[in-house]
Amino acid sequence: MFIELTDHLRCPNPHDERFLVLLPDQMEGRSVRTGQLGCPVCGRTFELVDGVFDAGDAPADHALSSALTADNASVLVGLNGPGGYLALVGPVAALYEEIAALNRGVALVAINPPEVVRDSATLSVVRGGMIPLKSRSLRGVVLGRPYAEDSHWVREGARVVLPGLRVVGEGNQPPEDTIDIMASAGGVWVGTAKR
Repeated sequence: MFIELTDHLRCPNPHDERFLVLLPDQMEGRSVRTGQLGCPVCGRTFELVDGVFDAGDAPADHALSSALTADNASVLVGLNGPGGYLALVGPVAALYEEIAALNRGVALVAINPPEVVRDSATLSVVRGGMIPLKSRSLRGVVLGRPYAEDSHWVREGARVVLPGLRVVGEGNQPPEDTIDIMASAGGVWVGTAKR
């Protein structure tokens, strides 16, 4: 996990958002391989193993593939220039190498990726029953199937993206009270969080 990502992590417990405190045990360059994360609000602690932050309650691994390509996911999310973080939720995270090549300088975070996707120099892996990142902290979110068809995950994508920036979903139309749709076709939609 990128050490800088710890500034964006949050405890999954339902309380005010605060930074998690990192106590690294093993580092490789700017990547934390093992350590502990602690919540200063509720005292909950999390182990960081093989670079992966597991916030608990992650859904079962879905043996789905994504109909999205790295090219169309990158175009739809609409990032211009380096900096910040892009979240890839579910099976779409398997495209991270190509998405990284198309979005140089943007850090990638895989939320509940397929088991074959591992934490690396170009990708931080996070698992959980929600997106354990602070609200309004990401430049974009791409929700693969089945996450884009679940209103909980659509709300999570809308919560973590910066105002006015995009959430892309692969699946049914999102709830109208959560996402302002910009466009949709072929089972893929793109929009911004409702204000």
